[in-house]
Amino acid sequence: MKINQQDYHTIWLSEDNKNVIIIDQRSLPHEFKTESLSNVADVCDAIQEMHVRGAPLIGVTAAYGMYFAALQSSPDTFERDMKNYAQQLKETRPTAVNLAWAVDQQLAQVAEGQVNPAAFLDLAQKLKAESIDRCHQIGKHGLQLIQDIYEAKSEVVNILTHCNAGWLACIDYGTATAPMYLAHDAGIPIHVWVDETRPRNQGARITAFELQEHGIAHTVITDNTGGHLMQHAQVDLVIVGTDRTTATGDVCNKIGTYLKALAAHDNDVPFYVAAPTSSIDLNVKDGIKEIPIEVRADHEVRYIQGSHEGQIKEVLLTPAASPAANYAFDVTPARLVTALITERGICEANEAAISALFSV
Repeated sequence: MKINQQDYHTIWLSEDNKNVIIIDQRSLPHEFKTESLSNVADVCDAIQEMHVRGAPLIGVTAAYGMYFAALQSSPDTFERDMKNYAQQLKETRPTAVNLAWAVDQQLAQVAEGQVNPAAFLDLAQKLKAESIDRCHQIGKHGLQLIQDIYEAKSEVVNILTHCNAGWLACIDYGTATAPMYLAHDAGIPIHVWVDETRPRNQGARITAFELQEHGIAHTVITDNTGGHLMQHAQVDLVIVGTDRTTATGDVCNKIGTYLKALAAHDNDVPFYVAAPTSSIDLNVKDGIKEIPIEVRADHEVRYIQGSHEGQIKEVLLTPAASPAANYAFDVTPARLVTALITERGICEANEAAISALFSV
């Protein structure tokens, strides 16, 4: 995708293979910065402090982290060192399943006796390429849903999305945004309602930035506006991403997704989840009981970041002594999900359909 008319991925390898370069998303949209990561500690910090964010991107970044782990591990204690580094990476963000999924694929090479760092780099590069392809395929399947609505109404298709499940949360295309990009590029008139997504405002800061760079019509709305829009027939469909989807179709995504799903259900608005199979956890069945929900620092709630007179600043929103709770994710029960849009096709959000999806 493009920033200032220049093509980018969210993460790429330096020419000497010694570093990976990332877009530091904390500064967007006001400043565009890149950052070089050169060891496991750098990668852990980038994931934990959300220099990179979004389940697919976190997974690929962690895969590169395991390449650095291979470079840092002693030949005499290679397996033990690699397991220790893997645990450090897994502990950075507990909710998104892609992180552990990618790290475990690298650990499988350790179990097979692999000690050559080049093999771990090759796998990281492979996982990156696969992530791009998954998103593109999700876009193709989701495009048909938008096309069908456009043919039925012959007017602009209004899509609501929550948080950022765009290319900046992935490597390219995004998950929830991939159908939007493909629809726009196919000449279908679309308009996107972009939830601000408190407390870190990934919608207002990052999704809006992406859509603007691509020339897609959009409007930023407060997190509480979606239900009103649906009541007044101003939303044709909702498409969100997922950090972890269970084997039974429960969807864990950015906090506030559940409320959008309830509003969509009450107003007969289709609620779709763009879910690459790498984000589906077949070992979990009850999302509410089993998925760990990350609780982040209250600083993110009490302060807000923005640009003032050309400088990025933080401003205190709350009374200085007021505490705040900062749950990062919630779980939408499968009964509220119209369908999952995966790279393998569109399937119902239930155990039988998901099982069949993985048997293909």
